[in-house]
Amino acid sequence: MNQFVSPIKIITGEGSIVKIKDIIEDLNAKRVMIFADPVIVNIGQTKKIESILDEKKIDYKIYTEISPEPPLEVGDKAVQAVKEFQADLLIGVGGGSCLDITKASSVLANHEGNVKDYLNLYGTKSITEKGIPKILIPTTAGTGAEVTDIAVFSLKDTKDVITHEHLLADIAIIDPELTYTLPPKVTASSGIDAFTHAIEAYTSVNATELTDVLAQEAMRKINSHIRTAVWHGANKEARKEMAWGSLIAGLSFYNAGVAGVHALAYPLGGLFKIPHGESNAVLLPYVYDYIWPACLPKMKKIAEVLQLPTENKHDREIALSVVQYLHDLVKDTGLPTSLKEYGIQEKDIEILAQNGIEQKRLLSRSPRPFTLDAVKSIYQAAYEGKLALGQ
Repeated sequence: MNQFVSPIKIITGEGSIVKIKDIIEDLNAKRVMIFADPVIVNIGQTKKIESILDEKKIDYKIYTEISPEPPLEVGDKAVQAVKEFQADLLIGVGGGSCLDITKASSVLANHEGNVKDYLNLYGTKSITEKGIPKILIPTTAGTGAEVTDIAVFSLKDTKDVITHEHLLADIAIIDPELTYTLPPKVTASSGIDAFTHAIEAYTSVNATELTDVLAQEAMRKINSHIRTAVWHGANKEARKEMAWGSLIAGLSFYNAGVAGVHALAYPLGGLFKIPHGESNAVLLPYVYDYIWPACLPKMKKIAEVLQLPTENKHDREIALSVVQYLHDLVKDTGLPTSLKEYGIQEKDIEILAQNGIEQKRLLSRSPRPFTLDAVKSIYQAAYEGKLALGQ
């Protein structure tokens, strides 16, 4: 038996942010807190929302004390701010970290304790109340945070998550116009993040026919448009297709789950503060260089989606061509393809591996089981920047 879960309502299209006016009326909101990345406020991307709230004479507050890869303290402060303002609607506008903070704050404002108490690995409390209604509006085409029930937090040397269906957005708004000003590096890292969501969902042991359809289309759209979006950012068609690809990748991975790439990326973010999208990108080809023997039929289909030659080739050869292509895709977007480029040293592999193998929730979805030695070998390959390709 399979199930598919998503936010109650998803609104898409250029200029769709104006639908907030109708949503506020439907929810009868009186006190609204806008969570936004500081740069988003500085470049005026919350102005439309503010003007709607002003027109409706609704009390609101803009909260910008948000940081990438947020530590627990950032989450705790945000929850307290919601309680003090007594908000009855939260609107998150920004990247994945901003949306995660919005989700966590909406639920934990109605609970006792701190963010740490509700973490997947270390928490001791359970979420019981739905919390405050929330609208999530991404400004990058990548994280999928607007359609998942996950909030990620950085710990001392790794990451952990709060995950519960109550964290799902009441309404997600995907407006490609908000991505038009993204710089190349952010476009690249968020785009590869979305591609990773799609490919990991597709090869997940929890994949279904529905998640497969979404994942394949997401891979197709992102692969076809990411290079244009990165290097020719004014191309609105590429931006629109990337936004759509990110959305359906998010729906796919929320239901099928991500696996080894994300599991091993978490310690890179926790220990070395490498942004999440870049952490996924630098590990993507090396993880698939390890797992391909366990998902040959899926690898063959991925090759077709990516329009790689398959005629008169053995499945093994096709799978290895996908692995090489993943490496080239990351390189084409201008992102690093080795851990050395981030200043990571060979001696760091041991602690990375120890932390990575603890991400059992994610690793359990991999078609090929991970051992500590396997994790070490993947980090070693990523450190050296060399694919094994079946050797």
